[in-house]
Amino acid sequence: MNVIVVGSGIAGLTAALHAQEAGHAVTVVTKGALGDGCTGYAQGGVAGMYGPEDSASQHASDTISAGAGLSDPAAVAVLVQDAAARIAELIARGVAFDRSPEGELLLGREAAHSHARIVHAGGDATGAAIARALVAATRHAAITVVEHAFLADLIITHGEARGIRVLVDGAVSDLAADAVILATGGAGHLYAHTTNPTGTTGDGIAAALRAGAAVADLEFMQFHPTILAEGPAFLVSEAVRGEGATLIDVDGRRFVFDIHPDGELAPRDVVSRAIARQAAAQGSPVRLDATMLGARMLAHRFPTIDRVTRERGFDWSVAPIPVTPAAHYLMGGVVTDLDGRTSIPGLFAVGEAARTGVHGANRLASNSLLEGAVFGARAAAAVSTPWTTSAASPSAETPSTGRGASPLPHVDGTPFSRAALQRLMWDDVGLLRAEEGLERALDSLTLWLSAAAAPVTVAEREDANLLLLAVSTASAALARTESVGAHYRDPVASPLLETV
Repeated sequence: MNVIVVGSGIAGLTAALHAQEAGHAVTVVTKGALGDGCTGYAQGGVAGMYGPEDSASQHASDTISAGAGLSDPAAVAVLVQDAAARIAELIARGVAFDRSPEGELLLGREAAHSHARIVHAGGDATGAAIARALVAATRHAAITVVEHAFLADLIITHGEARGIRVLVDGAVSDLAADAVILATGGAGHLYAHTTNPTGTTGDGIAAALRAGAAVADLEFMQFHPTILAEGPAFLVSEAVRGEGATLIDVDGRRFVFDIHPDGELAPRDVVSRAIARQAAAQGSPVRLDATMLGARMLAHRFPTIDRVTRERGFDWSVAPIPVTPAAHYLMGGVVTDLDGRTSIPGLFAVGEAARTGVHGANRLASNSLLEGAVFGARAAAAVSTPWTTSAASPSAETPSTGRGASPLPHVDGTPFSRAALQRLMWDDVGLLRAEEGLERALDSLTLWLSAAAAPVTVAEREDANLLLLAVSTASAALARTESVGAHYRDPVASPLLETV
């Protein structure tokens, strides 16, 4: 079979390597250079190595709890059952996870995990180590790589995915395939402040939407709690808190315990909201205090964070550093079954572009790299199997693309730009949401969508993708009236403190 994989993070390259090793002709198409994307930026590790008092069932329980009960138990079971095999595979491909002097894998703990079960590489450079290993393996395999190619659309023939349309150096061309695997990542650049690299504009999800694929849970955008609050967005790993760092207010008090018994190790959505509210109340960023860990440990365990914080004028070994939330990870996406199949025959989705059901309303830390590896491998194994009609959950719906095409009462006349869209999403469809703000956002987004011209350039196509996803996200957030996980409906929601 001829298989096209769109994207070259952990999910895409795992799928490509497994498909090639199974005898398929594989082409990897990537928006930037091979290995660009979110994987290389991941400071956290890969969950799924269990000590004597831990187990896959406890990992599953923690995942479902963090997901506010909305995770699919069957998908979670697959995730934890396949974890050891996928970690072993990464090691075999050359990922040097951190080990003790005796050669044992070092296991770390992060928020909402009941045990230390996370492996890291290079301290806080796990994603970079994985990206290097998978890129090298792909370069050495019989895999065709097309770099700097933008996914313009899916090619759907008689209701089946039969290839992709790409834009390369301003020219549009079609690439045929028997199966297409979307591994294009999330949509962090829906928001004014994000940890995601610049190319994360939801291209694969938007293409799937246009093709009529079922998409769900777009309202669940995870905001990472601790981004350095000065300079360009830079993530300070949750593993720092896992090692004992604390969050303190202007008076040095650990305020997160006011709202959750686990304090700094509560689920990410809880910690992010606590930080946002405390910062707004005191009129300045909260601080992350890692001084108790000491300079030597910080430099050894978190070399990347240590270097960047010092480059920005902070010595976090002697003084707490200012932190703030930013958009980080999309729990929703293209609906899939347990093998990555979508509602369109021939089309698969893996990684952050997919809604596998694993994450529910809030992703458990260090499950994202694991999910990419597990479901990337499963999708590759499924490309040659007969298609089933159960790929999309019966409850999954493709979100509405708006409530109308004419100006509505709340529209203020602001012309469309990417910056305007990102500001609108940050203020009204962000960490704290109110019904009035969601309605106002959807009105503006709908008007922008109705007036949008056909995109031509890559930048215009990215803007079109972001706008389509913004409308779908705001629609989904407005439809979900209860607060759950990362989707928090607050009748008195106010703009976040502007610190990033």
